[in-house]
Amino acid sequence: METLACQRLTISTRGAGFYEITNRVVPLLQGSGVATLFIRHSSASLLIQENADPDVQVDLLGFLKRLAPHADHPQMNWLTHRIEGPDDMPAHIKAALLPTSLQIPVIDGEMMLGRWQGIYLVEHRDSPHQREVVVMLR
Repeated sequence: METLACQRLTISTRGAGFYEITNRVVPLLQGSGVATLFIRHSSASLLIQENADPDVQVDLLGFLKRLAPHADHPQMNWLTHRIEGPDDMPAHIKAALLPTSLQIPVIDGEMMLGRWQGIYLVEHRDSPHQREVVVMLR
């Protein structure tokens, strides 16, 4: 039976935003194969995105806020799930639209990301959270 390298990363967030985790993933990947990353939460996502200009993350975050504003916003009066606060159901909507897992080719311990690409945990909730990402190389 093949042995799989599987590790867990705990990422502390400070609220809604993009948190680059590329440098946290790199040391976990030895050898070649396909790295799978999976976030164990339903109100956060993983994304491969440009890491050269921070304005990209600012604009993406602004887009997501406009796409799914808080539940107390007048255009969101159709939401029924409100028990966990006005940011919770919009966070689930965003997580349903963005990936919760990624697959990245790895050759000799190096992810085959493009020059300007990085891996981001996207926190959709307003308050700080501890998020767990599982990283497996197969």
